Amino acid sequence: MCRHLGYLGPPVPLGRLLFDPPHALATQAWAPRDMRGGGTINADGFGAGWWPPGAAAPVRHRSAMPIWTDTTLPTLAAVTSSRAVLAAVRSATVGMPVVESAAAPFTDGRWLFSHNGVIRGWPSAVAAMARDLPVEDLLTLDAPTDSAFLWACVRARLRSGEPPSKAVAAVVGEVVAVAPGSRLNLLLNDGHQMIATTLGHALSIRPGRGSTLISSEPLDAGTAWQSVPDGQLVVATAAEVEITPLFSAQR
Repeated sequence: MCRHLGYLGPPVPLGRLLFDPPHALATQAWAPRDMRGGGTINADGFGAGWWPPGAAAPVRHRSAMPIWTDTTLPTLAAVTSSRAVLAAVRSATVGMPVVESAAAPFTDGRWLFSHNGVIRGWPSAVAAMARDLPVEDLLTLDAPTDSAFLWACVRARLRSGEPPSKAVAAVVGEVVAVAPGSRLNLLLNDGHQMIATTLGHALSIRPGRGSTLISSEPLDAGTAWQSVPDGQLVVATAAEVEITPLFSAQR
């Protein structure tokens, strides 16, 4: 499967998340510790989105190549700082395309989105859900993948004014109902708040003094990391983290 992370807090160089720590995201790409459900490495693309100082919307860099092949990224990450980041490395599900547009983060306006996992029975299992989406959204999916479809479902709810936590939880609930056994660790970041789910994959949080870091796997051996149990919904800002049962958020 994939690995992803999200950060909110004082501006930090991207390198402190992607490359510098002992188990940074770039290391998780080739030496992940927890690839339950399939895959051995995350070599099918990567992406990073971040908010430049004063920007209302994020910028994004994506590639279909493994993160370790991008020779310019370490230098870029060392000199680029941001108060909000979402980044991911990808392990493509068998049969899904390995193209730049299939790599997270997916974006629209102020939103960045990532999915670590798989929809079981894709695509037939979620065909009924697809019928409820605007035709234009289906025609303009970033890629014909389960992750891009999940983003379309979440985005439709966000556009309708649904609160982010309820939008994410509702989509997870709908998918689980029609595709049992799906692995659905979702991560959403709007530059001020992060929403994350745990369903079938690991996730850890490192709260700090005015900052919050969420990652599929801890970036280091520090004792501040907290493992998030399966079946939880995380709502986090730079200052606080709330963890509640995932499906209670739909009520």
